[in-house]
Amino acid sequence: MSPVPGGTLVVRVALATLVPLAGGCAWGGPMSTVVPASDFARSILGVYAIITWATALIGLTVFVALGYILVRYRARPDAPLPAQIRGHTFLELAWTIVPALVLLVIAIPTIQIIFRTQSQAAPPRGLAVQVRGWQWWWEFRYPDLDVVTANELHLPVGRTIVINLEGPDVIHSFWVPHLGGKRDVVPGRHNRIVLTPDRPGEHWGQCAEFCGASHANMGMRVIVQPAAEFDAWVARQRAAPAEPSGLAAEGKAIFAKSACVGCHTIEGVSAGMLGPNLTHFGGRTMLAAGMWPNTPANVAAWVREPQRLKPGAKMPELGLTDEQANAVAAYLIGLK
Repeated sequence: MSPVPGGTLVVRVALATLVPLAGGCAWGGPMSTVVPASDFARSILGVYAIITWATALIGLTVFVALGYILVRYRARPDAPLPAQIRGHTFLELAWTIVPALVLLVIAIPTIQIIFRTQSQAAPPRGLAVQVRGWQWWWEFRYPDLDVVTANELHLPVGRTIVINLEGPDVIHSFWVPHLGGKRDVVPGRHNRIVLTPDRPGEHWGQCAEFCGASHANMGMRVIVQPAAEFDAWVARQRAAPAEPSGLAAEGKAIFAKSACVGCHTIEGVSAGMLGPNLTHFGGRTMLAAGMWPNTPANVAAWVREPQRLKPGAKMPELGLTDEQANAVAAYLIGLK
């Protein structure tokens, strides 16, 4: 085996180092914190920018000074011992005052953003959304609109949103990076986020506080829509689901006779409160808190073997046959 030339080896090592580094530089990922889609996120990103530029300036200054010192005062053959300086008033004042000024530059905008984003005063015309974190899914209630849904939060673009956070079981943390910083969901305590989405789009979110076995699977989607599309979505949510027929009607009968009714709400069928509201389940794009696309095959697999699709989920296996699971899936997919 012939040896690799030195130049080629250097190129290979450089490429092997550059590829993983470049792979970590994706800018517009679904969970990116540097792609703001609300005023709240832009405020936080503004503070990050100040800290980043201040850090870059400090690093540049230190490396330039270090390089100068290494070159200027490097050891030379037969050079005498340099003069020893035991104290330098100017330098001591400089490295005390300059860091204090840097901290001041960072502190002022940071404190301003903290007071702005932590304000408990709700805007008079804001859209209120009650967010409840459960093990391991999200419940979204719109008290002014009489709408309840799960795992997919719909918001109108350009309107102030007041998100009220409640934790009915354990501590969770609401985090949608495109829309702003995370905020804890704590039992017995009410936290709040006020933000205004500024562009339509779909934004991924995640529970950011370890909350049990399926914590990593506790995701969500936030769908920001133009006002007309949001109003149409609200109208669909407030309308009664269409009466099923054929295979879906069989699924409804199976659902009504199974343990599903003890956990889930479907208007006119059941009023369970332990699991997500399924009244308009068919209108959602994902299931299992954002883990799987909402397709008939995935829904049938979910009602038949929920632990296989979402390990740790509290939904029990119902002992359904393939035919029964397909019927229930047809019923749930039709709830739009």
